Amino acid sequence: MDIAINIQLTLVLIAFFAGLISSIAGSRGLLTLPALLSAGLPPLNALATNKVQSSLGTMSSACNFFRKGHLDVKPLGLSLACSVLGSVVGTMVVQSLDNSVLTRLRPFLLLAIALYFLVSPTLSDVDHPQRMSRRWFALSAALGIGFYGGFFGPGMGSNMPFLFVWLLGHNLVKATAETKLMFLAVNGTCALIFVFSGYFVWQLATVMSLAQIVGARMGFNLII
Repeated sequence: MDIAINIQLTLVLIAFFAGLISSIAGSRGLLTLPALLSAGLPPLNALATNKVQSSLGTMSSACNFFRKGHLDVKPLGLSLACSVLGSVVGTMVVQSLDNSVLTRLRPFLLLAIALYFLVSPTLSDVDHPQRMSRRWFALSAALGIGFYGGFFGPGMGSNMPFLFVWLLGHNLVKATAETKLMFLAVNGTCALIFVFSGYFVWQLATVMSLAQIVGARMGFNLII
């Protein structure tokens, strides 16, 4: 797929800022996916490329949180498994739809995410009362967010910390760290499926991934 060099440079710059912002507040997909679609990529190619470069950017953030002791993987086992299952189903469903259907759905999905951010509550770095066990969290919230991540994705990085805070009572730093691992599991699974399905645009994903990793490193230092 031939893409003009100036458009590629613009996408790389957007990927850098997406990695920087996502390390702090999530939602890199709200920047990168619309940018890829505006560059002329068909919806499935844009989704595939976005998943791959987002996964590598998130891997950088997750590793940084783990090295600094802010991420405990073991309690997330069931939630990770359910989110992966949901992402597989979501990715298979979106691949079964025609590009024309996805093109018509795209503005409504983006509008719904924008409305969510307008009314979503502000999170803080204090612990809250736990409203749900980890098992039920995995079978409901993790499964649902995994499906959404596989089917579309933008906003998932900001929805998930809210769910960790509201349902499990975590503070913002812990919720952000656990979100990175969940996000990596969902997007990594989606990326593998898209790659083997042939929708992946290598030249874009490679350079955008590098930009995301640099931005994610800078964002991690800011949030810590």
